[in-house]
Amino acid sequence: MTEQDGLTVGRTATLVGVSVKTLHHWDAVALVRPSGRTRAGYRVYSAEDIARLHRVLVYRELGFPLSEIGRLLDDPTTDAHAHLTRQRRELRERIERLEHMVSAVDRMAAATRGGMQLTAEQQVEIFGSDWNPEWVDEAAERWGDTRQWAEYRERTTELTPQDWREAAAEHETLHADLAAARRAGVEPGSPEANTLAERHRATLSRYFDCTHSMQVCLGRKFVEETGYTEYYDGLAPGLAGWLRDVIFANAIAHGVDPATAVWE
Repeated sequence: MTEQDGLTVGRTATLVGVSVKTLHHWDAVALVRPSGRTRAGYRVYSAEDIARLHRVLVYRELGFPLSEIGRLLDDPTTDAHAHLTRQRRELRERIERLEHMVSAVDRMAAATRGGMQLTAEQQVEIFGSDWNPEWVDEAAERWGDTRQWAEYRERTTELTPQDWREAAAEHETLHADLAAARRAGVEPGSPEANTLAERHRATLSRYFDCTHSMQVCLGRKFVEETGYTEYYDGLAPGLAGWLRDVIFANAIAHGVDPATAVWE
């Protein structure tokens, strides 16, 4: 058999992307029948048959039942172009409705998740170019099953971008004051250092109830975890260790032993 003879059922199925069983069914219901035969007598699909198959696939993708597809293809009075134009318009309207539904689901999911309601772009704009939006997800994975994370979610869900800008400004001012105190040689345990330690704890308590014992646990991380150390020491040399010592001294003044402090 040559290409001029037409295509067999198997080759046609491969070409148009349907099963042989589907082609047999469409043949049985007189939707698309192979109109040619090879010299050996095998039924084959001509170029016109293939074109009709493609039109069937388009209408089927649009959701038309086979009976209506056959009527549309066989009715000489049907304006196929006008019909497809109308279907395209209806599809665009359906896509727009679905996009609105996706947006609504995204908003519902965010509200259910709670916590920071900022896009990645807003986070970078508010917290600076060094901010990595993935840190929020990493924090959720690390502490998501704790009571403090539940408090954070509850307290931050309703915060607006402006609220976050004010919080970011507060943090920036605190860190600038911490760095200045470190450079000035403020001693841990001094009244000035204790005041800074309490300001540090107050910023944390904006998001969850941070006890002196919890603050000590965080202070340990400032020198044990590279990310914290690099951040604070980038503000002022040795700031990470100094801030830990300030927190420890302030905790002792409030009856907490840093050597035995736990997350509670």
